[in-house]
Amino acid sequence: MSAACFIVGAAPDSGPIRFTPEPGDLVIAADGGYARLKALGISPDIAIGDFDSLGFVPDGACVHATEKNDTDMMLAVRLGLQKGYQSFEIYGGLGGRIGHTVANIQALTFLARRAARGTLIADGTRATVIHCGSIAFSAAARGFLSVFALDSEVRGVTVSGLKYPLVNATLTNEFPIGVSNEFIGEKSSVSVDDGTLLIIWEQGGYVD
Repeated sequence: MSAACFIVGAAPDSGPIRFTPEPGDLVIAADGGYARLKALGISPDIAIGDFDSLGFVPDGACVHATEKNDTDMMLAVRLGLQKGYQSFEIYGGLGGRIGHTVANIQALTFLARRAARGTLIADGTRATVIHCGSIAFSAAARGFLSVFALDSEVRGVTVSGLKYPLVNATLTNEFPIGVSNEFIGEKSSVSVDDGTLLIIWEQGGYVD
């Protein structure tokens, strides 16, 4: 298994944090995510942000101005990419202020279009973005899967092994036809030939 970059943000109602860093992994605290990590007894490798949420600057932190173009989460994503990571698990990025949730989905898009994969993880919900690629789920996955176009048109969308299949379909960002598909106890997958898809799975779905 390749090394992963774990990023923890400050969203207060995003559920528990469950990960155990392995040698070679990178753990980044994005601003207030530092307090959440320390409460779990996890020391981040790097703390980054403007630290307006945390209220103090941790020793050795990478400090940025409050008035900046990147969110603290985006700073962490850029840093992980710069360090060569392609797999990102992001906690504390769903829930809280809806503007920040949307910003974090855009950060997933930023990763997907640079041949990386980011996943926002909260209690019972995960979200990821694929760009001209695919994602697979095991037969054990349960719950609901929703697929949304992030471009004006996304072509060659195929959904297999779910209750409502699609074959070589075109999805647009103005009609939510991909909402609330269902796992049915089979191996399943979503692929796209041309474009970018947001994928949200709820109630226990997970990547094989």
